[in-house]
Amino acid sequence: MNKILSRLFVFFVGIPLVILIVCLPYFNHLALHVLICAITFIAATELYDIYKINHPLLSKKLIVGCSVFIPVIGMIYAVLPAVTGKSFPVGQEIITYALIVDFLLLLFSEVITAKTFETSNTRIASSVFIVLYSGYIITFISRMTVIEIGGNNITTPLVSVFLLMVFMCDSLAWLFGVLLGKNNRGVVKASPNKSVMGFIGGFAGSIAAGVLGYILWPNIFHGSILKIIFMGICIAFSSIIGDLTESIFKRSAGVKDSGHVIPGRGGVLDSIDSILMSAPVFYLMISILYGI
Repeated sequence: MNKILSRLFVFFVGIPLVILIVCLPYFNHLALHVLICAITFIAATELYDIYKINHPLLSKKLIVGCSVFIPVIGMIYAVLPAVTGKSFPVGQEIITYALIVDFLLLLFSEVITAKTFETSNTRIASSVFIVLYSGYIITFISRMTVIEIGGNNITTPLVSVFLLMVFMCDSLAWLFGVLLGKNNRGVVKASPNKSVMGFIGGFAGSIAAGVLGYILWPNIFHGSILKIIFMGICIAFSSIIGDLTESIFKRSAGVKDSGHVIPGRGGVLDSIDSILMSAPVFYLMISILYGI
């Protein structure tokens, strides 16, 4: 019952609240960027706490700080033109440069602080992964906030459709699994409760959300409906992979939830795992299929 209530709360309260934040256009969606930075801070903290159970890591403050640094640069990149009328000469590559700076800081920390080197490779690799996973890939949402068509910013429809595709994938996967998945579970060892019908529901939900976007914003999602259906399939696949990957993180560390920030849901990572893996896929799809 608690799980059902938490799902209903997310669907009827959480999703509309996030969409409302997405719809706030002030200073090129500053509120959305602040939310992304806050989510990154919590997600990096949660992932660090999961990883430290089995892996040696660099300083927690350094890793969390490096993770947040990337979306902060993404925020400055997006908001600066709206405030000053000026932009970075290198464009969105500034986000990649921020990642490179993080790499250098992490390597410098290992070089300076390491007393023994038997675990250096694991320490560096694990620390870098936390920054990549919690801090970098989420910035593909930040990049969507500067996309324009005919001089008009299209952040609201783009990010709304993206989030709806992910949320509908998650929600219908859960619903199909509960109603129709009792006899076809256990297909993935990482998450034994996942079912074949749940996966089918996830694909159906993502495609349905995409088709809705296709109907509402034909100037953005133009051309054959097959393109948005293909994109829905790709987003469902990446969403499911994101969900299962986080299950592996938790199983490897022997924990049930990534944290306790969200009552009935666990941690922030438990709620954004699918979003993280799907953000770069969605960005790639709109670039290839719609030339945005």
